[in-house]
Amino acid sequence: MPVYRGAAHSRRLFACTNMSNNRQATLCPAQQRAYDWCLQTLPIGNVFHLWARPGRGRSTVLAALHRKLGGALLGVKDFVEAVQRRHPLALEEALQEVMLGALAQHDHVIVDDLHVATAVMNGCGYYPRSGLLDVPLTILATYAADGGKRLIVGTDGSLGDPLRERCYAFRIDNFAPDDYRWLCDTFLGSVMAARLDFEKVFRFAPKLNAHQLKSACAWCRFAEQVTTDGLIEYLRSQQLTSNVELGEVTDVDLRELEGVDDVIQSLEAHIALPLENDELATELGVKPKRGVLLVGAPGTGKTTVGRALAHRLKGKFFLIDGTFISGTHDFYNKVHRVFHYAKENAPSVIFIDDSDVIFEDRQEHGLYRYLLTMLDGLEGKSAGRVCVMMTAMDVGNLPPALIRSGRIELWLEMRLPDEAARMRILKRHIGAAPDPLNQANVARVAESSDQFTGADLKRTVEDGKALYAFDRAARCRMKPVTDYFLAAVEAVRAGKQKYAEAEARANAHRTGRPVWFNPYSHAEYCEGDDDR
Repeated sequence: MPVYRGAAHSRRLFACTNMSNNRQATLCPAQQRAYDWCLQTLPIGNVFHLWARPGRGRSTVLAALHRKLGGALLGVKDFVEAVQRRHPLALEEALQEVMLGALAQHDHVIVDDLHVATAVMNGCGYYPRSGLLDVPLTILATYAADGGKRLIVGTDGSLGDPLRERCYAFRIDNFAPDDYRWLCDTFLGSVMAARLDFEKVFRFAPKLNAHQLKSACAWCRFAEQVTTDGLIEYLRSQQLTSNVELGEVTDVDLRELEGVDDVIQSLEAHIALPLENDELATELGVKPKRGVLLVGAPGTGKTTVGRALAHRLKGKFFLIDGTFISGTHDFYNKVHRVFHYAKENAPSVIFIDDSDVIFEDRQEHGLYRYLLTMLDGLEGKSAGRVCVMMTAMDVGNLPPALIRSGRIELWLEMRLPDEAARMRILKRHIGAAPDPLNQANVARVAESSDQFTGADLKRTVEDGKALYAFDRAARCRMKPVTDYFLAAVEAVRAGKQKYAEAEARANAHRTGRPVWFNPYSHAEYCEGDDDR
């Protein structure tokens, strides 16, 4: 018979090259509790299940149990070797051979990563004997009970029914500040780890695993920045799992939005502060708003808010936008992953851009129910610091139950900039232009661009620069630079008029009723409405 000692036997998740053998044998507090529980429970049962999320040290605890109890320690390597000796469609027999053989030789058999070994048989649609796994698992559970053996299996949480129904289950809890301290002592050494405020690190990221902490400690050593802020900054920029590539997102600041000071103040107080000032937020019990709706006409800066928050919050910012295509086979999986990682990395923000477009045709019932469940569930402890922020142009396209009071706790409206705000926006854009364009009369341009959004003003400046460049290239007689920007204002206004007319025709076709439109207010009035 083979010697049943797989790769997991020598694996030490927390071992560092400079640690002593004694240090390698110790466990952090969360792991120690699971280890003690298992030893205390062994006399009363035959099948035991240790489960933990990745990076919590499941293999480390199982290895410690093996050192204490002896017997066999099996891993995926042993299963693969057994598969190689059998037909590729006999995976169940290979698993039974390895585990039953070990139980025949030893009183204690420990199996790590059982979920990996069984995934092909249970989760692969191409394996023709899917569902047959229950047979060998039933045989193994019965053999252990009849022979007075102890079978201890380790997984990520999933376990076949024949074992699950007969086992005593115990898990490695999420790490607490004491676990962070223990791990950093291991990875950095106690002297350098003493410089860190682990309560602060925990408040920032309460669900870190050992892999993330190990990488962060290695980076701090490399960068020679063993400080709490340095560790947090590394976690913020590298280890947390935002689905946004910041290099592809324009770097903007909330303060660049003009004419919506009240909106900016609300975002700072209710979103940025609870996520950035964890010490004050913890002291006062302040959490980000659970649901935020950002309403405004196109071009008023809703997406700019998202860009600014993405750069401010980095790994705490998660985006659902037009790349999440409703109706595709992976749509719900992608949405679920976003919510999962946001909760894992709370406090965090889930930003759903143009949410009204998603629900415009009233067909997306699955996502609607999912969001309702998520918004209601965000009151729970594990997700209490996740904010769902939705942007919308037309609130009428959103399901009423989704935006009722209690789910949407903060309603913010982006408005068109007034003349003073337009002056500030134009000064910023025109002032950045080269001579002589930056000498234009900003006040005249601002006065003539009434009802323009921030996006309209940016386009006006770009178009004015293009008109100026064309005349120079064509060697035309040059006009005063202000005239180029005023001409651009008229061109942008004409484009807005054409868009409004096209939108009105589309609405009339959809509703079958004539539509009067206002190209500046984005309001629509249908024939037969009482209030026009």
